Amino acid sequence: MLHPAAAHFAVALPIISLLLGIAYLVKPSELMSKISTRFMVFAAIFLVAAFFTGKADGGEAYILLPELGQALLRDHKDFGLYLTIAMGIAALVKLFGCFTKRIKAEIFSIILLAIIAGGILYQGKIGGELTYTYGANVEQHSDGMDCLADPSDFIEEKE
Repeated sequence: MLHPAAAHFAVALPIISLLLGIAYLVKPSELMSKISTRFMVFAAIFLVAAFFTGKADGGEAYILLPELGQALLRDHKDFGLYLTIAMGIAALVKLFGCFTKRIKAEIFSIILLAIIAGGILYQGKIGGELTYTYGANVEQHSDGMDCLADPSDFIEEKE
């Protein structure tokens, strides 16, 4: 289960990138442009890693989730793909702006990053709901045995 580790980096790095981007906008310099660009590229890489590790971990958890949990997991996967693509585009725009010294492109990428960071925080909320409400990939939560057990096994007999 690599997804939890990758997901935490995928949440933290875009926020750090956004803070560095804002610092760059407050006091533009070539050094800040390069630093914030590199962080955006690393953030995009970790979003790709989080998406693929989530696909692997989610595939294992899917069958063990109730119907509502499965629907939420599908939404989580789809939204993760959209965020990953958007972050890749934002990083490419930032790279373009940094290397061609076009501040308008960098401003656009930082605004896009702010929107993406909000989406990533919402995505983290969904992931937390999958984990803490539905027990996705939580050992000894139910391990899928609840859906296989006979309901009469859970009803206490009255004497």
